Amino acid sequence: MFTSRPIGFVSSPYQNTNEVPKGPGAKHEADGVLKILPEFEVGLTDIEGFSHLIILWEFDRSRDFELFASPPFDTRPHGVFATRSPRRPNPIGLTVVELRRREGVEL
Repeated sequence: MFTSRPIGFVSSPYQNTNEVPKGPGAKHEADGVLKILPEFEVGLTDIEGFSHLIILWEFDRSRDFELFASPPFDTRPHGVFATRSPRRPNPIGLTVVELRRREGVEL
């Protein structure tokens, strides 16, 4: 069994999931901050050389899941794995972000 542990946390301007842009063509232009835990700071050495980062993260606010989901602009239910729904059996998310700068443990 795979067990993960956090190496940092995300700060975002979104307070509620209904504020996050959704659907085809949604623009995700909000600035956020990845705060890496201090014990992992040395692992950030030379990260400034990258323009983008691939972030694996946990949907920490999802407590249950449905195997069918209806995307925002489609009333027909789809299997959860054919959608971007956060309510899934394994609450793992994948995001590509632009790295604008590094300030210590903050990206």
